[in-house]
Amino acid sequence: MDSEQLAELAAEACDDRKAVDIQLIRVDEVSSLADWMVIAGGQSDVQVRAIARSVEDRLEDEAQRLPLRKEGINEGRWALLDYGEVIVHVLQPTERRYYDLEAFWSHGQRRPHLASNPSKD
Repeated sequence: MDSEQLAELAAEACDDRKAVDIQLIRVDEVSSLADWMVIAGGQSDVQVRAIARSVEDRLEDEAQRLPLRKEGINEGRWALLDYGEVIVHVLQPTERRYYDLEAFWSHGQRRPHLASNPSKD
């Protein structure tokens, strides 16, 4: 599984827990930090933790990958899962506005994640 497929899988896992405004940003040409950033919104601490757990479970089950590093999950206001070539950020609205990661990585190629089955509930 290449880094783009891993990023898509992470985005799908975010979508499974009803994350909002899921963005994939390709940063491999502008940074050596990672190939992709996945940024997703959660509306509460419970949802942020559920989204992060969904990403962890899905990437472990389907890609046999564990995060190299995890941050912020206990507090639930934001979460970071670092998989090396893919970094997943899950943030509540206040944190998302404050950190404005989309603007910081605006020089990367950005695209929204489109749910494969938007009518599912």
